[in-house]
Amino acid sequence: MRRLATTLALALSLTAWGQDAHHDAVDKRGDSVMGFSHEKTTHHFRLYKDGGAIEVTADDAKDTASRDQIQMHLAHIAKMFASGDFNAPMLVHDRVPPGVAALERLKTEVKYEFQKTERGGTVRITTANAEALQAVHEFLRFQIDDHRTGDPK
Repeated sequence: MRRLATTLALALSLTAWGQDAHHDAVDKRGDSVMGFSHEKTTHHFRLYKDGGAIEVTADDAKDTASRDQIQMHLAHIAKMFASGDFNAPMLVHDRVPPGVAALERLKTEVKYEFQKTERGGTVRITTANAEALQAVHEFLRFQIDDHRTGDPK
């Protein structure tokens, strides 16, 4: 019984270490791909009845460098996603996020609109297509988990 408990504890420790290593790698790749630090900014991924939103803000109102990088990145992301190009999330997460195949296939059914905010920006995602909506929600739920935002799913 004691051996089983020790084995279980070791397995849980290795799993936790693996998850920490994965999230550290996501943060490092994200900083590189997005062009701003995850330590100076806050991500949120929102699910709505008609789609969702990607929101990023600079934590410090005076950090105009992060704000400007966020705005440039999100404007670029909105254009890429609209054309069916999801390479940036694949580079950040080191795998194809759930929902991407459907979003690529249904790109004409989904609208991605970038909006500047005082400290960053938002990409508002909308669709009237049920399959595309499901894909948007799968994609955003994955982002919530992999970026550890704690947003409602």
